[in-house]
This record gives sequence, C-alpha cells and structure tokens, in this order.
Amino acid sequence: MTSTNASALTANLSGAVDGHDSGGNIYRPFSVFSVLTLTLLAMLVLATFVWNLLVLVTILRVRTFHRVPHNLVASMAISDVMVAALVMPLSLVHELNGRLWKLGRVLCQVWISFDVLCCTASIWNVTAIALDRYWSITRHLEYTLKTRKKISNVMIALTWLLSSIISLSPLFGWGETYSEGMKCQVSQEPSYTIFSTFGAFYLPLCVVLFVYWKIYKAAKFRIGSRKTNTITPMAEVKDEAQQPQMVFTARHATVTFQTDGDTWREQKEKKAALMVGILIGVFVLCWIPFFITELIVPLCSCDIPPIWKSIFLWLGYSNSFFNPLIYTAFNKNYNNALRNLFSRQR
Repeated sequence: MTSTNASALTANLSGAVDGHDSGGNIYRPFSVFSVLTLTLLAMLVLATFVWNLLVLVTILRVRTFHRVPHNLVASMAISDVMVAALVMPLSLVHELNGRLWKLGRVLCQVWISFDVLCCTASIWNVTAIALDRYWSITRHLEYTLKTRKKISNVMIALTWLLSSIISLSPLFGWGETYSEGMKCQVSQEPSYTIFSTFGAFYLPLCVVLFVYWKIYKAAKFRIGSRKTNTITPMAEVKDEAQQPQMVFTARHATVTFQTDGDTWREQKEKKAALMVGILIGVFVLCWIPFFITELIVPLCSCDIPPIWKSIFLWLGYSNSFFNPLIYTAFNKNYNNALRNLFSRQR
C-alpha cells in the first residue's frame, strides 16, 4: 500500500517537472497531496533560512553576544543557514524529479558534500552547546570566561574540521555519490557508511546522552544537599531570655541555609538543563530514523520505499529549523534583541 502511494507520488512529481507523465503523455497535474507536501517543504526551507539568519544578525548586532556561549550558537546558526540555503533547495528539486538526479555528476558531488558537511556540523554544534552547558553547571568555579572562550573556540574548530573530513572523503575515492542511473546519494561503500554515520551521529549521540545524564545527576545531588543543609528552629527553644545565644544561632542558621524558593543560580541552572534536554531530545527524534536506515541499508543490501527515505531525510533537515527556536525560547536576551531589531526597522 505504502509502496504504491510512493510510486504514484513519484510519478506525479516527475511528470510535473518534465511536462509528461510516466507513460510519455502530455502534462498531468499534481495531486492535492503532492501540492500540499511540496508547499509545506518549501515553507520549511524558507522558515529555516529566515529564522537562523535572524539569530546570526542578532548576534552580530548586539555587542554583548560577542562572547561564549553565543559563538557556539552562531556556529550552529551558520551550519543551519547553510543547510537551508545550499542543501534543502536542491533536495526539494530532487524530490520533484522523483528522486532522480538530472543536474549532472559535478553538481551531485557538490550537493552531497554540502549535505554531509552542514548536517554533520549542525549535529556537532548541538553537542558542543550541550558540553558547554554541562561544564558551566558542574564546574562553574573553574570554568572561567577565559577558559570557556578557549574551549568553545577549540570545539568549533574541531566541529568543522571533522565535518569537512567526513564530507570530502568520497571526493578522494572513498565510494561514489553519483551513478549512471541518475542516482545521487551519499556513498554506499560499507566502510564509509560506518565511518560517516558514527562520526556524524552515533558518536555525538553518545556524548549528548552522557552529558545530560551527568547534568541530571548533578541536579539531583544539589537538591539532596539542599535538603540536608536545611535547618529549622528548634521547637524546644521557647525562653528567649534564658537562652539568647541559642535562639540567635538557630535564627541565623535559618536565614543562611533555608530558602522558600530556588536561588538565582539554581533557577538559571534549571533553565539551562531544561534547554539542553529539549535540544537533545529534538535532535535525537529528528535524526535517529535517518541514521538507522543509513547504517543498515548499505550493510544488509536491502532497500526501503522511497517515500520513507524522503520522510526520514526531511525530518532530519527539520532539526535545523527547531534548533534556533529552542535556544531563543529559553533566552530572554534573544527575545528582547529580536523585538528591538524589528522595532528599529519599523
């Protein structure tokens, strides 16, 4: 049933581009489902580009954002803007042509290289932000601004270096991206498949899951230590005239250690932990279907219906749309800066 629908959709899409249907007849119009799907994908491309561009413009225009962790956010926004500008439009053309590549070998290699480069960089930038939040929460005394800046710059450099190595390897003979049957896809060489999927997804997945587990443990430990250090006045202390020093000590202890709500730092850490958790959760949900099939299909020499390949691929691309939304939703400074940006233009 799914395979039949996929074939029908593919035939409609390819027929609309060529001006002929699969039987060579004159142009046949899109189905309602095809038009709706392509419209939603085009809107996703535009929204991803605009939203990430706004984040970049905000970081460039606001001087207080010219430091960590905003340089990590800028690196993530750059990779996501590149996904929207260089990868998603050609992928949409690929879908319109029924997943056939009619733009030649050279453009196929360029597209696949940018696809792997930008998506891998986006994933590793999410990992870098999670690591930065983890160190700032668990080692805030030793993780000074100077140290944080050095480490963040190193993480950004390693992110783009590793992404470049993974994306450019097929150009130097590690598998083939273009075949004569007008197929354009990531190299299906088994050794490259293992290297690329582990380097681009499974390794950062292990890192972010470990990081969030450590953040969760640190939060539980802090809550437990707060309960242990809480001191309440003794019920037996009644006569203030006879025991003034004891009453003073108990009252003083209560003011020092017992608070009705969280401190400012604890609230900030909770918000950062929640942001990291949502960022990681969305990242996993968006990319795990694609990378599971990307690893299994070449190794078992099996295939899945084209429509599911498209769904998994575009679900992964959508992570570039969600990244800036999640980050800015948990940062009032970004919201204020964006409002000021629009109010000035008006």
